[in-house]
Amino acid sequence: MSDTKTSNPIEITEPSSLNEQAAAALVIVGALVAVADRRVSPVERDEVIRFIRDRKLAPHIADERLCAMFDELAERLDEPDFANVVIDTLRPVSNLPLSSHLVELSERVAAADEDVHPHEVQAIKLLRLLTLVLPRAKPVLESAAGPKLQAAAKE
Repeated sequence: MSDTKTSNPIEITEPSSLNEQAAAALVIVGALVAVADRRVSPVERDEVIRFIRDRKLAPHIADERLCAMFDELAERLDEPDFANVVIDTLRPVSNLPLSSHLVELSERVAAADEDVHPHEVQAIKLLRLLTLVLPRAKPVLESAAGPKLQAAAKE
């Protein structure tokens, strides 16, 4: 498991869309590992919630909302486009120092039901790769700013 002392602590303290996006990123990681063995255990969902609470990540989101996010995202991961769901959920927070938390959470969820399935190990490896290569979020420039500002931002 990852050493929590060396990870970059992140506490999202303002209720905002970024807060919701960071929580969704954490939840999607837990859900991906939970569904990897084709059976989602309530202890896996509980581990996601406990992890977020213990580290005071996304404190403005209620446990009920986190549970609902988990259930919704776990269901979406049964769809054929599950990879897009994971990438689209992680991309908005790719500039935040969440990588160590995401990997540690994935490992904890895999161990939560006391049976680490080989597919859960594969999901963790995939998440490690994604956290290394996920395209960084790009700032959105207002169209009223004009082409000169957009050109300057590209340089």
